[in-house]
Amino acid sequence: MSEPWLAPDHLLRAGVPVEEGVGADFVATRLAGPLAAALPGHEVRVDLTLAGTFDGAHWRAWSGHLLGLFERPLWGVPPTDRLAYLRFGCFEREEGGHVAETLLLLDLPSLMRQAVCWPLAEPPGPDPLAPAPRTADGDAAASLARVEAMIAGLMRYDGRSLASMGMREHWVPQFNWFGPAAIGSFRGHTDYERGHQGPFLRAFPDRVGGNHRARIAEGALVASTGWPSIRATHGGDGWLGLAATGRAVTMRVMDFWAVEDGLITDNWVMIDVPDLLAQLGVDLFGALNGSGTNG
Repeated sequence: MSEPWLAPDHLLRAGVPVEEGVGADFVATRLAGPLAAALPGHEVRVDLTLAGTFDGAHWRAWSGHLLGLFERPLWGVPPTDRLAYLRFGCFEREEGGHVAETLLLLDLPSLMRQAVCWPLAEPPGPDPLAPAPRTADGDAAASLARVEAMIAGLMRYDGRSLASMGMREHWVPQFNWFGPAAIGSFRGHTDYERGHQGPFLRAFPDRVGGNHRARIAEGALVASTGWPSIRATHGGDGWLGLAATGRAVTMRVMDFWAVEDGLITDNWVMIDVPDLLAQLGVDLFGALNGSGTNG
């Protein structure tokens, strides 16, 4: 197979279970083929897109959903024969007019929930069809500065109080946090701290960010990813209903933010939850057929 927009040595780095491979044939057999078989004739709806330069490389970032009838199994997730949506986040590094590298995350736990086969605890938040930004217009430098100041605040967590991070300085009071389906989505500080930030920091109290592949801004939009971008120890109980394992883990994460009038209004978040769970001893796809482990 040959795709003219892909470089001959194109590298795809996708989440579990696709993982990593080189060349258009890998994309076709491990990603595009299974998606086309499971969701024949599906549409790709792009909700947001932006481009920029990071460390001398040109990147394009985009996020959205695949929409189609879920007619055949996809990596072990049983079909529903109904309309399904599969959220994605994607970063592409371009060289010489071709895509040289693609980083891709699919929210497969959302598809499991739509197929009523999610094997872990009920998420603390709902899994809505996340909307597009209200606007993409804005000052890129100011948008990036606000997001980077917010991220610096996250790193000031004192291990005791969520207020130590100063998040209310950076977000509008009723912001939207659209997380992966295993966690859910939340609105405003109280809901977000209850549903995600508190449980996450109790489970991973020593988390450290870094190893970012790209952080770019265009207008009101900012996007960042790392592969991985977080390192932590699973030191606390409760996250996704799991007991602490004491294991060191890494997390593949993609964030997309919208900034309006100097404050963050929305955050679309992708996490490779199946990869993280595998590091904690949970084979999410094996659990679909009863062979998953937790040890």
